[in-house]
Amino acid sequence: MTDKHDRDLGLHRRIARRDFLNGVALTIGGSLLPTEGLAALAYDLPSGSQQKPGYYPPTLTGMRGSHAGAFEVAHEVKDGLFWKAAGAPEPDLEGYDLVVVGAGLSGLAAACLFRKEAGPQARILLLDNHDDFGGHAKRNEFRQAGPMRLAHGGTFAIDSPSPYSAFAKGFIHDLGVDVSRWATVNDRRLYASRGLERGVFFDKETFGRDVLTASPLTRGAVKADRGDAWRRFAREAPLSDKAKRDLEGILFETKDYLPGSSSAEKKARLARMSYAEYLAKVIGASAEVAKIFQAMPHSLYGVGIDAVPAQDAWGLGFPGFAGLRLEPGPGPGMNHDAIRSEEAERYFFHFPDGNASLARLMVRRLVPGAVPGSTADDIVTAKVDYARLDDPGSAARLRLNSTVVRVKHVGAGPESREVELTYAREGRLRTVKAKACILACWHSVIPHVCPELPEAQREALAYAVKVPIVYTNVLLRNWTSFVKVGFSGAYAPGSYHTSFDLSIPVNLGSYHFPKEPTEPVTVHMGRTPCSPGHPARDQHRAGRAELLATTFETCERNIRDQLARSLGPGGFDPARDIRAITVNRWPHGYAYQYNSLFDPFWLEGGVTPCEVARRPFGRIAIANADSGAYSYTDAALDHAQRAVGELLGGETSPRTAS
Repeated sequence: MTDKHDRDLGLHRRIARRDFLNGVALTIGGSLLPTEGLAALAYDLPSGSQQKPGYYPPTLTGMRGSHAGAFEVAHEVKDGLFWKAAGAPEPDLEGYDLVVVGAGLSGLAAACLFRKEAGPQARILLLDNHDDFGGHAKRNEFRQAGPMRLAHGGTFAIDSPSPYSAFAKGFIHDLGVDVSRWATVNDRRLYASRGLERGVFFDKETFGRDVLTASPLTRGAVKADRGDAWRRFAREAPLSDKAKRDLEGILFETKDYLPGSSSAEKKARLARMSYAEYLAKVIGASAEVAKIFQAMPHSLYGVGIDAVPAQDAWGLGFPGFAGLRLEPGPGPGMNHDAIRSEEAERYFFHFPDGNASLARLMVRRLVPGAVPGSTADDIVTAKVDYARLDDPGSAARLRLNSTVVRVKHVGAGPESREVELTYAREGRLRTVKAKACILACWHSVIPHVCPELPEAQREALAYAVKVPIVYTNVLLRNWTSFVKVGFSGAYAPGSYHTSFDLSIPVNLGSYHFPKEPTEPVTVHMGRTPCSPGHPARDQHRAGRAELLATTFETCERNIRDQLARSLGPGGFDPARDIRAITVNRWPHGYAYQYNSLFDPFWLEGGVTPCEVARRPFGRIAIANADSGAYSYTDAALDHAQRAVGELLGGETSPRTAS
């Protein structure tokens, strides 16, 4: 890129951005002291203590998610470098009934459930390596353009492809959330009243020309008929005539591409081939068609159609299956995401900050003095007092910037009645003891911090390679350019971010969405780094490495370039219109969900790795959505319930991938 181009994009402008370390994975070199320095840089504060005045992570911009200072110590533990230079830990003289490792949704739920069963005087400590609680339920606050604007930096909503369990529904209800109110808080007509729909953006690098046009698809499913959207698409899309004919046939014809087979036989074949293979080898569609669909499953699977089973594509409503006359219901090996449930589709609610509001509601329950208010409405605008989260006078305490590096039973191994945890915080090592421990952190971390677990269990835990994702939020001074181009967002199959959309219009409590296009607004952009042609778990590993090596400058340049090229015809000027950027980078993103192309046990039956991985071990139980290989909030809640039940002797039966 030239300096002039960068200036045109606005890279020289002063906006809300922090990129002190460029988001590059650093090698600490055996000392804890640099971690203290990282924390100080991340907050613009001396040291990373949450007790410092002004400590408020939700308003930080730049490279967020797995931010600098959150992962370096854990990487040293994994690489076998940490203990070579670590000094002797200092003991914490306070003991606890329960220590929870990980203050994401599962860890917070486990703490709430344990307190409910053990009583309000139960001593609970939560430790988390990030500078904020909530895990992937990340809140982004923007205050750079007047009224506060919120966005979700991770977990999007209370929703799931399968019906919520009775427990998970009850837990959500007990927090004060009434999902039946969704239709009343969502202004679903706002964008349509301005003539906006969702389009598709073709980039010149992939398709020859930059074109933003109407989409004949709705999130993958075919729109009802050959209406205006198709006619405009066929006229404007930068595709060959053959590709357009192929696509029209796939979208609207009802040909049986697998004649002579029963529905069950067809599903069995589809479970063993990718959707890309189905399009190319069974239907005979051109490679251009595959390029259009390649990124469509990214937000659900973290991979493209080269690694998504054709049976799952059918379940998701992707085109090309109408003539197969497949019977309703899933076939063997079908992923939960692809199995439709009307009950599950009705159970939906989205806060302006995603499920970060759920995390805040749980923290309010654990440490009431830290979160003002009393309802699920006022939680949206409540400002957390982070200094009170680790109050010595509170029965429940939440300690941030604390990376657990070792977990072990005291004395007699799993027969012991006490667990000792060692963690790094502010450049120092500390130990704390508890009667019980719940590991609500990522499964892939557990074998490195808890080596006393049985080998088979450690191998099963390591199987869970999490899905890398990027949730980017951009604050714009207005959304007039969207109105002028006629779209509220677009699917962008060849671009750096494969989707960009105006935020969902939600009005909740005293928080109001901007109704007028002249008002500031946030745009949400999604990216999933992939390596097409490889097994899904290998793609996730490669994507994780890519994210850790990507600078914020690279992200920002791509953000500005993509929005300029797609919205430029509507008068969008990135140098003038972008007010702040937050890149929520998650190298270890959502839970890995099993895939019939790569996981034989999922297709053919048998014990799943997550069943072995989540087994309790002495006074240690394991939670998190990884425990069910199911990347949804209800799984996090269900497995928190199971883990607490195992420690306290209760009976539970959470949803699982088994």
